[in-house]
Amino acid sequence: MNKTLVILNPAAHSEKASRLLERIRVLSCGTAIRLTSEAGDARRIAAQAVQDGVEVIIAAGGDGTLNEVVNGIGNAPVRLGILPIGTMNVFATELGIPHGNLERAWSIIEQGKVVAVDLPQANGTHFIQLAGVGLDAEVVRKTTADSKKALGPLSYLLTLVQVAAHKPSRVVLETDGGRIHEGSFALIGNGRLYGGPFPVFKRASLYDGLLDVLVFQNQSHWDVVRYFQAIALGTHPELPDVEYFQTSSIKVTSSGDVPVELDGEVAGMLPCLFSVEAKKLSVIAP
Repeated sequence: MNKTLVILNPAAHSEKASRLLERIRVLSCGTAIRLTSEAGDARRIAAQAVQDGVEVIIAAGGDGTLNEVVNGIGNAPVRLGILPIGTMNVFATELGIPHGNLERAWSIIEQGKVVAVDLPQANGTHFIQLAGVGLDAEVVRKTTADSKKALGPLSYLLTLVQVAAHKPSRVVLETDGGRIHEGSFALIGNGRLYGGPFPVFKRASLYDGLLDVLVFQNQSHWDVVRYFQAIALGTHPELPDVEYFQTSSIKVTSSGDVPVELDGEVAGMLPCLFSVEAKKLSVIAP
């Protein structure tokens, strides 16, 4: 492939990572590959690739790597390919790109079918799948790297128990139409899925030019358990203390210190303006 670059997040400098790199080298038949070594590398490498005239940038990693690559691409007319090899690959799942089958994922890139998907942003920073305000962002912020390494996904659950024990600052959301909503925390989606296979945003589409917003009124331990049970059953929009709506932009504020996460990484604090550009990102997909 001419003018193509693979940006690979090997996750760890290990034998497994070395085998993965070799598999991608064999599949890509000489395509240039750049490895990341720390947070921010994928964004910097993608930005430089755009300046160098690269036409296809393939993100090999999870949603965090994808997020960095998309922000490195910015508004350049570059096609994005995806090799979903990270811990979380929600955006790839949304697009129908298989996780755990590197050969199939590469064949999709070789076929070259391009779809134009919506590209949301928060205070000027792009995200691809999901943003969180309050609870889930606080969990991401307070879960340490050592805890994640020792306990894996369980580390987030333990942090959630701690965070839910504290009374949250109220968040205020104002839509582009001037409607006001208030709650304890909120989720803002581009696609349907959150945290894996859960279709949290039931009316969402990557192609409609709209953000899907869920506002949760309460945040006690019991409320969080209720919400998770309802999400598992797909009945959460029917709960009396949950609001679900769509908008093209939304301003979120709070009188307290409330964090914001984008695609699983803390991206700052409120206030935050969320918006979306319709069909802005060109992605190679089935």
